[in-house]
Amino acid sequence: MKFKEPITVKQIAHLTGSEIIGNAEALVTGLNEIHNVGAGDITFVDHEKYYDFTLKSNASFIIINKKTDAPEGKTLLFNANPFLAYNFLAEKFKPVLRSTKNVDETAIIGDGSFIYPNAFIGAQVKLGKNCVIHPNATIYNYCQLGDNVIIHANTTIGSDAFYYKKQTTHYDKMHSAGTVVIADDVEIGAGCTIDAGVSSDTFIGKGTKLDDQVHIGHDVKIGEHCIIAGQVGIAGNTKIGNWVTLYGKVAVNKNIEIGDKTVVMATTAVPKSLEGGKTYIGYPAVEARTFAKQVALIKMLPDIWEKVKKL
Repeated sequence: MKFKEPITVKQIAHLTGSEIIGNAEALVTGLNEIHNVGAGDITFVDHEKYYDFTLKSNASFIIINKKTDAPEGKTLLFNANPFLAYNFLAEKFKPVLRSTKNVDETAIIGDGSFIYPNAFIGAQVKLGKNCVIHPNATIYNYCQLGDNVIIHANTTIGSDAFYYKKQTTHYDKMHSAGTVVIADDVEIGAGCTIDAGVSSDTFIGKGTKLDDQVHIGHDVKIGEHCIIAGQVGIAGNTKIGNWVTLYGKVAVNKNIEIGDKTVVMATTAVPKSLEGGKTYIGYPAVEARTFAKQVALIKMLPDIWEKVKKL
């Protein structure tokens, strides 16, 4: 998430009660969790396991619960609870907005778009031209939809990210400071849920089509002209290329990539990144040709066992 205007580290420190290690006048231009950080961004780290990774990341500013020298080109903010400090900033710069009307007065609705009764369009939503939003569909605050987008009944766009920080006695919820961006000519089936990004945007590319009951996790990036069948689940921060096909009940792990023109057969589990241009099947996913060989060998095992017993 980028700020509307840069803010100094000194101001951030004042807001969060943090101690500055480095340049207090440096300008912070955005806020992102570690998977999406870039130059000018502030992020956080609160576990020794991830100190080195975060300090070497692209983030220019890091809220950290360990006093250490700031790496060259970076400024640190020492805080006893970096997660809470980060979450406070996320809520301040992307506040929760409350709507009392089915279509919020701040929403921008493009020419030719039709919204059925009982659909909800939140604050600062941007809806392109010639879109169709079916009954009981919900589009949360800040979401952006392109032209010719179809959202079927009971689908939710922009729900909070499933992202929690485990504490000693409870879980703290991370505020969703991102949103959902849907490009032109996308169709989303009935009963789907697409979560907002934690700090960047969940994105669905031009011409992609989703079947019913598909779940897309936070910060997922889906390319153009993909086909995603019913009951597919894609975990957070995963990147999917163009012209990818995911058949029914495919389960995709978090933080991985699926290359262009990949086909994943029904009920396949995808625990790690897949090279594009191939067909995969199985639990876990393997190339279809490899899977066929494995199945053929398994079918031969009874005969092999009978021969072994006679030796």
